[in-house]
Amino acid sequence: MIGLHEVYLVAGLMFGGFALASAYDLANPKRWNNAAFWGLFALSFLFGDQFGDLANGVLVIAMVLIAGVGGLGQGAPRTTSAEERRASSAKLGMRLLVPALAIPLVTLVCVLGLKGVTANGQPLIEAKHATLVALTGGALAAVLLGVLLLRQPISAAAQEGRRLMDTVGWAALLPQMLASLGAVFALSGVGPVIGDIAKGMAISGPLVSVAAYCIGMALFTMIMGNAFAAFPVMTAGLGLPLIVTANGGDPVAMSAIGMLAGFCGTLMTPMAANFNLVPAALLELHDRNAVIKVQTPTALALLAFNIVLMALVVYR
Repeated sequence: MIGLHEVYLVAGLMFGGFALASAYDLANPKRWNNAAFWGLFALSFLFGDQFGDLANGVLVIAMVLIAGVGGLGQGAPRTTSAEERRASSAKLGMRLLVPALAIPLVTLVCVLGLKGVTANGQPLIEAKHATLVALTGGALAAVLLGVLLLRQPISAAAQEGRRLMDTVGWAALLPQMLASLGAVFALSGVGPVIGDIAKGMAISGPLVSVAAYCIGMALFTMIMGNAFAAFPVMTAGLGLPLIVTANGGDPVAMSAIGMLAGFCGTLMTPMAANFNLVPAALLELHDRNAVIKVQTPTALALLAFNIVLMALVVYR
């Protein structure tokens, strides 16, 4: 059965390849820092379930020290020139979109087509991680199509991936780390503390409660970089006591629209590195916050709309 273990194996091998390529990059003055950083990240995927909590914690601290004290350098992998890329783009035209479009297409086909497939009496894909497994298959298919379409060696994918990771730097790890931090916050009782603060500020009433919850979801998502990490904390602290218990709101509608409010925060923070910093790196923008600046007006408008929508829906 293909599940989360196989997904982590693919991710670990990928980052292990980045570490190895970094070690051989003589043009990078901090190549050993980069190699150690991405190597440790690879180990977390490959053997994290065997290390235990203490060893994983030490591994994370070591990564923090490497990035914070020694710092990461910018690699210089061998790649095509700007003129060569323009010539290739003109030649291939819209076919360049094939690898990118393969990711959602393969993911959809795998999720729907392999749902009932079994092997040796067991499901081929683990049901609770079917989407993640299918997405990994889509990414691998995109790499293969890109290599064949552009007639590049398979090592080119690793080198270009390393170049992107070096450009984004340690911020590439933020989604994973902050999601874990969100779980820690939820288990440590941060939500009730936020609820007590809200009570001290005399936040009450249907509309004010909705506004506090939606704005809180957006702000905490900006801090955490992940709406899924913010959701349990803000729902336990504000949503359930103020909207559901005190004013009789619908918890299902509140949760659905609350996540949308959190996504507004995602659009406005560099902590959501995979959404906001990676595109800037891919487009080679000089301003790393350019994507956030463009998205912020839309995010604020959507947040205001979500507040009104929640007030209309949860109290029907």
